[in-house]
Amino acid sequence: MTSTLKEKNYSLMTAILCWSGMVVMSSLYVTIPLIPLFANHFSISPIQASAAGSIFSLGFAIGCLIYGALSDKYGRKQIIFIGIGVLAVISLVLGMVESFTWMIVLRGIQGFAAASFSPVALAYAVEMVPPEKRVMTLGFISTGFLVAGIVGQVVSAFMSVHYGWNTVFFLLAGVYTLTAFLILRFLPKGKPSQTPSSIGEPFKQIGVVFSQKNLVLCYIVALVLLMSFVSMYTVLGNYLIGSHFGLNKEQILYVRSIGVLGILLSPLSGRISKQFGVRAVLRGGLLMAIVGLASMGMISNLALLIFMSLIFVTGIAISVPALVTLVGQIGGKTRGIAVSMYTFVLFAGTSLAPIISIRFMKMGSYMLTFVLLALVLSVGLFAAVLIRSEWSDKYGNEEKGEKTSQMIRGNSQW
Repeated sequence: MTSTLKEKNYSLMTAILCWSGMVVMSSLYVTIPLIPLFANHFSISPIQASAAGSIFSLGFAIGCLIYGALSDKYGRKQIIFIGIGVLAVISLVLGMVESFTWMIVLRGIQGFAAASFSPVALAYAVEMVPPEKRVMTLGFISTGFLVAGIVGQVVSAFMSVHYGWNTVFFLLAGVYTLTAFLILRFLPKGKPSQTPSSIGEPFKQIGVVFSQKNLVLCYIVALVLLMSFVSMYTVLGNYLIGSHFGLNKEQILYVRSIGVLGILLSPLSGRISKQFGVRAVLRGGLLMAIVGLASMGMISNLALLIFMSLIFVTGIAISVPALVTLVGQIGGKTRGIAVSMYTFVLFAGTSLAPIISIRFMKMGSYMLTFVLLALVLSVGLFAAVLIRSEWSDKYGNEEKGEKTSQMIRGNSQW
């Protein structure tokens, strides 16, 4: 009876963390469909309007370096709960602003508050979930992060078309209030850290992290990974609404929704990595994404365009878990700061995405834009290829040796 109860508790914990990850990260993506609306409403250029997304990512990236140490000192659950509570308040106020300057200020604060979830939730799951369930729980949380990339855009586009852009933020405020209640009511309190670190501790270790060549290469991949994801959807919306396809906003909504199918394959990354290795999966996922992205501007058939966008999203969805696994493995004793810096670089890349994609669109045709974005992502593939194979082979041999030892111990006990 007790075992069954624990099973249910871990399942509920995983479900709440997955849901929280999806709704928190949706804040990053909700402004992608809103860029034309902001430009029109505030009488600004699309590049200026895209700053609403960039400033969120910048605030988020900075927050990722700070909340880990805060959660060590004050507790994981407390930081997550307070952060989501602040998100609810900021989102409510965002729905009422009439000045784009205030929109920028509040979006930066919103991004900083949203960062209280991602790195802290991963640490919370590692501490609270038993080893045999940990991989599954982390997989579901990561899937929630990725699904947010589609859900945030789809919900935002739907709400803005039918009820106005303000309602997007009002809805987020309500969702965050509900999520804060679920966290307070159902998530168990984590164990306090035995060695709480100071807020400035991560910054002291940055030099150590960047002295490792393989980690620097991983960060180059991270920089372009979500940058290309956000850029693709920014360009795709403009491409589909243009004269060639002439889709309306509701039809574009359906096209964005299909991307969820590719993201749902993200949990398979772990299983494929066991067969072929983490580096191979990362390279394969990046190559798939590059092919999908480069070909999108050369396609005039809508069904084929949607299919290639799905190929791209699937490649990104496979690459993200592989990359974070690689960073954790290479980081070793500095794993905590290595993963924090990975998150920082990842979302620093997304802060540049709207600006880069709009700049590329101004340079020429959509074909050129998609090819240029694919070239940017190719830099990540080149970096992934350069990650030293000797390290990977060594790690793989150590892992095989450990598994062999476990098997021998198991046979002896039997």
